Amino acid sequence: MKVLGLAGWSGSGKTTLMVRLIPALKARGLSVSTVKHAHHRFDVDTPGKDSYRHREAGATEVMVASGQRFALMHELRDAPEPPLADLLAKMSPVDLVLVEGFKREGHAKIEVHRADNGKPPLFTDDDAIIAVATDRDMETGTLPRLDLNDVEKIADFAASWAGGS
Repeated sequence: MKVLGLAGWSGSGKTTLMVRLIPALKARGLSVSTVKHAHHRFDVDTPGKDSYRHREAGATEVMVASGQRFALMHELRDAPEPPLADLLAKMSPVDLVLVEGFKREGHAKIEVHRADNGKPPLFTDDDAIIAVATDRDMETGTLPRLDLNDVEKIADFAASWAGGS
């Protein structure tokens, strides 16, 4: 599977770009999955539900399944956070996995840079960044500069990079 990250500072528009990019890539014939890194404690379960009670009782993994979807929750307990490669190994094969976050990992990334954020660019310190999607005119060296508001052009770039149409 090809793995392409969207990396940037908080508030740069990574999630907004991600949800616009997914259908644009699917329209180009690519199957797409996503991985989102959370820097805080999160829960996909509801207190009081059976699956929540299973986890609270100490189960390492709990799977909830229906006719529409399934979700596997794995409790790390005191184990360290797994690296991105370990998480990707648990996913079903697709043409492209888009990763939001994990900006310090070594996979290929498009930097999402917004002028209003007032943060420095990441590409100057990260050789894994292959393009910069920004809303301003900025020097990106040899990296392609993509208009952050032109999702179709960003999708063209990502699809071409992934070997799709």
